[in-house]
Amino acid sequence: MRMEDTDYERLVSSLTPRGSANGVRTYQNTVSVACPACETPFDDLVVCEEEYNSLELSLMLDLCVTTHDDEVLLFTHKQD
Repeated sequence: MRMEDTDYERLVSSLTPRGSANGVRTYQNTVSVACPACETPFDDLVVCEEEYNSLELSLMLDLCVTTHDDEVLLFTHKQD
């Protein structure tokens, strides 16, 4: 199931932009917004804008995934 436009806009406006490079935008969840997939607060939102992206992860993360338009949205949850 994909995220609706109004839900996406509301979500992104609540997050802190952290950067954009190589077809990937990142946002930090500084206000404990709940993940739309698992309903627990997530750490970061990674928006993959291109058809193919490569992500280099430096931490062990749990990921929740959805889509909006042609973009893949990754919600990261840092493991304790």
